[in-house]
Amino acid sequence: MKILLATYWNIPHVGGVWTYMVQLKEKLESLGHDVDLLGFGEDNQVVHIVNENRKVDKAQLLSLVNAKLDNEKFPEIYKNHLVEYTEIQRYTLELAALHFGLEKYDLIHAQDVISSGCLKRVKPEKTALVTTLHGCVAYEIRYQLETIHRSSTSDLARAYFDYLEQIGAMSADVTVVANKWMKNVLTGEFGVSEEQIEIFHYGYNIDQFLERMTEKTAEVPYTDKKIILFAGRLTQNKGVHHLISALEQLKEIRNDWVCWIVGEGEKLAGLRVQADQLGLSDDITFLKNRNDVPYLMTLADIFVLPSLLENQPLSVIEAQLAGLPVIVSDAGGIPEIVEHEMTGLITPKGDKEALANCLNRLLEDEAQRKELGANAREFALEYWNMDDAVNHILTVYQKTIKNKGDM
Repeated sequence: MKILLATYWNIPHVGGVWTYMVQLKEKLESLGHDVDLLGFGEDNQVVHIVNENRKVDKAQLLSLVNAKLDNEKFPEIYKNHLVEYTEIQRYTLELAALHFGLEKYDLIHAQDVISSGCLKRVKPEKTALVTTLHGCVAYEIRYQLETIHRSSTSDLARAYFDYLEQIGAMSADVTVVANKWMKNVLTGEFGVSEEQIEIFHYGYNIDQFLERMTEKTAEVPYTDKKIILFAGRLTQNKGVHHLISALEQLKEIRNDWVCWIVGEGEKLAGLRVQADQLGLSDDITFLKNRNDVPYLMTLADIFVLPSLLENQPLSVIEAQLAGLPVIVSDAGGIPEIVEHEMTGLITPKGDKEALANCLNRLLEDEAQRKELGANAREFALEYWNMDDAVNHILTVYQKTIKNKGDM
């Protein structure tokens, strides 16, 4: 098969979508398929096919995009900057995809609702479209509007991204989600039929991760204390501010720990200030982006993910493979991959007291830390098998292509 893996997001990037695309490409090509990777690049200023180093500059397409928007006569999109920007990006992606040519692909596999809706509009009728949703864009926008970007046009932005969520999820011949939580969101709120949705996890290249656990790419702080580790984007919905508040409470109980926070994002400066104000500057180290998170996990004693909104977090998968006990929130799909008291501990999202108590509990009880970590690793080595996941997606591909041919 000739397959296009496509996303609306900037690639390559640090995150689960890009990791999935790369690992899936490698596995599919090992089975004899031909795979291209499409997305934005260079800070969203180009659209490129990464593996072929082919690109189209956004600036070259803007006159066509603006003419298209003017012709559609929807002046309300200009009332909200985020909506206007997204509309421009959507049309840019569509025009670039047409430039590259979609007729050569047997199947397009989109990785988000926005690219799904875009490519549905411009792909050949005979080309199958499968979409995997790695999260709920509409929910993420709502969360941002509620906590960060309140304005007089917030209702417009919310309605617009709700529309993109619905259209994108319905555009595919088959929509793949990782858990029941995401399926329930789509069917219960966005009107997607149950028959359109397949549930199965993405899989993970376990052997590659285990190899990376031995690779250190930069120096790490020396400590003789137990290490609490967080790794992820430093955004509001990751809940790191609640982790820091919990660590303030933990410090009142014990001081035999340090916390390493790995990642960058718009909240980094604010989180540093919060840590300083709470007297935790000597207890928390911000390591920014690192290429050796698997190695850092071999040094850590506990992994924490206090997210307020989450689907199937890559960091939890990696922590499980590293044999770490995890403390996670009950947000989104997380409870479907962590069994409370068996492979980790689950706390109510946003509950800093519960988080502090769980941290104290695992720091106090080495036997339980080791038991939870061992259970997590045993679960991960079987559950996240990449071969099973790829076999499943190939079955979806073949069924979808056959149905297209029968139409």
